[in-house]
Amino acid sequence: MIRTRFAPSPTGYLHIGGARTALFCWAHARRHGGTFILRVEDTDRERSTQESVQAILDAMAWLGLDYEGPYYQMERLARYRAVADGLIAAGHAYHCYATREEIDALREEQRAKGDKPRYDGRWRPENARRFGLKPPAGRQPVVRFRNPDAGEVGFDDLVKGPISVGNAEMDDLVILRGDGIPTYNFGVVVDDIDMNITHVIRGDDHVNNTPRQINIYRALGAALPKFAHVPMILGADGERLSKRHGAVSVMQYRDEGYLPEALVNYLARLGWSHGDEEIFSRERFVEWFDLGHVSRSPARFDPGKLAWLNQQYLKTVENARLARLVAPVLEGLGAKIGRGPALEPVVALLKDRATTVVHLAEAATLFYAEPGARAVPGELREPLAALRTRLESAPWDRKSLSGAVSAVLKEHNLKMPQLAMALRVLLTGREQTPSLDALLELLGRETVLARLAGQLERR
Repeated sequence: MIRTRFAPSPTGYLHIGGARTALFCWAHARRHGGTFILRVEDTDRERSTQESVQAILDAMAWLGLDYEGPYYQMERLARYRAVADGLIAAGHAYHCYATREEIDALREEQRAKGDKPRYDGRWRPENARRFGLKPPAGRQPVVRFRNPDAGEVGFDDLVKGPISVGNAEMDDLVILRGDGIPTYNFGVVVDDIDMNITHVIRGDDHVNNTPRQINIYRALGAALPKFAHVPMILGADGERLSKRHGAVSVMQYRDEGYLPEALVNYLARLGWSHGDEEIFSRERFVEWFDLGHVSRSPARFDPGKLAWLNQQYLKTVENARLARLVAPVLEGLGAKIGRGPALEPVVALLKDRATTVVHLAEAATLFYAEPGARAVPGELREPLAALRTRLESAPWDRKSLSGAVSAVLKEHNLKMPQLAMALRVLLTGREQTPSLDALLELLGRETVLARLAGQLERR
């Protein structure tokens, strides 16, 4: 049974890179009928917040990534302590009483000599005996993992291929802090073992952690999962993705009017492909997804491409759903929806040109706002009055409304732009609107006649 996990730290929002990783983990599990787990790594007590936890949960729900969990590391502290005690008893870990100041001084000394800064193993039991080190009274020790001194750690990454690191390159890392909280490299291994994770799919900034973790797996006598490190996402300029490139909260994209299916589609194509397919459903993505087609090269985030993709999805969204999304945005813009036409036909008319829900709402405001007093050009007063008279009895459909306008143009020897521009401004206060017949139809007979009458009465 395939089991994957996404394990964010709740120290901020869920950003694009994390969402892409979660999507790949979710898709791999779903493709193989497996289980996808959400695990919140909340052991950074200074930076972890409940607000960030909720932001992660909200983003996962909005993207439609269902999961088992969530599980929280801070609820498992007794388990980490028990595993650390077992490693100590087996000779794979030991208590270290070196202070932060002593470690900092050691590293400065090593740098001065041109050596790689690393812990020197002074509190390994045999070294402590040799140097006559005694546990200082009242000092809480950390627990360090005893990394093998010789040999290599190798694994076959499902994205990057074979990777090998010499044990001599690694020192004895802290696995349990003095307060009993596990470090990342220890907590993640214990969790992945306990949760039977078969595939660890994560960003390639974790590649250097993997050999250390493999040694902990082996010390615990546990089977190794398969590892897949996906490349990072860069900005369009080739620099590491940041807020200025669009690396903002996933929920900010919701607030800016992007559809979750569009963002999922876009994230799927960041570093993975299925031929030349650009637009595909979540279900098709799961059917196609395989780690073998994840690129080894960094992906580039292109806000313009995301906006284009969102536009394509907006064109196909059910009008009822789109109206529900647009309504609160319209109200936030001060529009009085109850004073205008039904929202569904409005979004149906406007959605093909919109790039976001917000953009669509902004365009829709013309149907729900009074145009204000406008000057009626003298030469158009008579034609507009004639049009109003025709509209009083004309059937209220686009074909008939277009015919009424054409008849007035012919009677008064006018060109369409001459009348249409003035009519748009008088009815909506805007020079640019959808086609005139569609505008008249949606505004409705009562509104059109009332606004025309009011404007014509002014001198």
